[in-house]
Amino acid sequence: MEDLSQKRKVTIMIAIIAAMFFSAINQTIVSTAMPRIIAILGGMDYYTWVITIYMLTSTIATVLVGKLSDIYGRKPFILAGIVFFIIGAFLSGFSKDIFQLITYRGIQGIGAGIIMASAFTAVGDLFSPRERGKWTGIMMAVFGFSSVLGPTLGGWLVDHLAWKWLFWIFLPLGVVAFIMIMMLFPKGVRKKSEKIDYFGSLFLTLTIVPLLLGFSWAGTKYDWGSWQILSLFGAAVVFLILFILVERVVKSPVLPLSLFRNDIVTISNTIGFIMNAGMMGALIYLPFFVQGVEGISPTYSGYVTMPMSISMVIVSTVIGRMITKTGKYKRFALAGIPIMIIGMLIMAFMNSVWLAVVAMIVFGLGLGIGMPVFSLTVQNAVRPDQLGVATASSQLFRNLGGTIGIAVMGTIMTSSLTSKMKSAMTSGNGVDMKNMDPEIAKQLAAFQNPEMLLDQPKLHKLQETLPQEVHSVLTHMIDTLRDALSSSLTTVFLSGAALVTVALVLTFFLREIPLRTSNKMPETATKGQPDKAKTTASSV
Repeated sequence: MEDLSQKRKVTIMIAIIAAMFFSAINQTIVSTAMPRIIAILGGMDYYTWVITIYMLTSTIATVLVGKLSDIYGRKPFILAGIVFFIIGAFLSGFSKDIFQLITYRGIQGIGAGIIMASAFTAVGDLFSPRERGKWTGIMMAVFGFSSVLGPTLGGWLVDHLAWKWLFWIFLPLGVVAFIMIMMLFPKGVRKKSEKIDYFGSLFLTLTIVPLLLGFSWAGTKYDWGSWQILSLFGAAVVFLILFILVERVVKSPVLPLSLFRNDIVTISNTIGFIMNAGMMGALIYLPFFVQGVEGISPTYSGYVTMPMSISMVIVSTVIGRMITKTGKYKRFALAGIPIMIIGMLIMAFMNSVWLAVVAMIVFGLGLGIGMPVFSLTVQNAVRPDQLGVATASSQLFRNLGGTIGIAVMGTIMTSSLTSKMKSAMTSGNGVDMKNMDPEIAKQLAAFQNPEMLLDQPKLHKLQETLPQEVHSVLTHMIDTLRDALSSSLTTVFLSGAALVTVALVLTFFLREIPLRTSNKMPETATKGQPDKAKTTASSV
């Protein structure tokens, strides 16, 4: 599709960006409204499944569609992705209970995974690696803009309209994107020599599902050492071995193992995994500081993270153009990741909301500079016929890194918080409730749970029910709890910064090859790949 006119390419990109924005905004707009939706539908015990099912289906769809789009072309899949997402969003608005919502969110996840995999790969079909830098930066800006607009708009809608409109309000945009892509996007040519790897797809799916479930539930629903978690991890290992055995013998593997003989692909995916583990694992707990330690309401806490998205939107767009202009990318990764680390270090030692805002701005700048690089490195290092599967592998590793990072950081925070609370009690800073009235002691015991700090209305309501003479004791307990939570979050942010530092070190080992000005593959990019790949690449 490189031979299309620039005008048609830009028009197609507008349609792709519309589809991406449709998918992204439907996620961020729901985030602030989910507690209200759960309160209406009921089923608080199944709340995490609304998130988990979306993550599972989107991750699986992303990696499976990567190879299929290399065979059948991108157009049918991006159209199918929009259809799945529209159906899932439409049905979600009709949910009568939590189980229906979980089911329909799973359908939305399938659509989102297909859209993301197809959209980023389509950019590779339309533009040379040199030109992709600009468009990658713009696509990153779309995600940033949706994360700025979505939560605020979602909060307003749920306060003024029925919650179903959160899922329905952007449906016309999805229809418009579908029509534009249907009319403008060129039809791909099916590679008849390629066959679908059914067994590889099955075993890859059976590897991802228990792995993600294990890390999602470990430390929350079940203990890390419980038989449930160990069984899930054991199943993931067994299916991974079966997957590798199948991929070694099939003619057209769903995720070619030869891809990872390319040092650029392997290092880039490893960096993406580690960066997302540290970044998501730390950022997911920022609201604990804003709401729990500083006592800011959930509505206003969204404004604290907004500067990160704004700075990322601006910088990623500029950096994308600079990458296209210079043809270089490694320097931006080496500049952006240290800024991300500085932002996380500020998070570790912040003691006010304003310092949290500064941390978000600095982190957003680093994210905007460094993050667009690693999609480009993978696409630039593989043959055009591997573009879909290579892009999908990059997104797979990022998703896995984020999921695992959230689980590990959660365990670090919980263990650190428990240790801090025990230290406070043994040092004499705790409150001795043995000689208190049993009923008052029972009420005060609720304030030893850090989750209480995240529900300010409930906190004030309980405080009003207590006698005036124990208010000073309550204040002391809350201060102790906030100090423990703050110290625990410091450990979490430092751990995240350490992981991102590992990613920085690996970036020094990332081999930089020139960004191509066409989709033809030079011999230098295939270093580390098998001879067959080199032969194919040189003949393109």
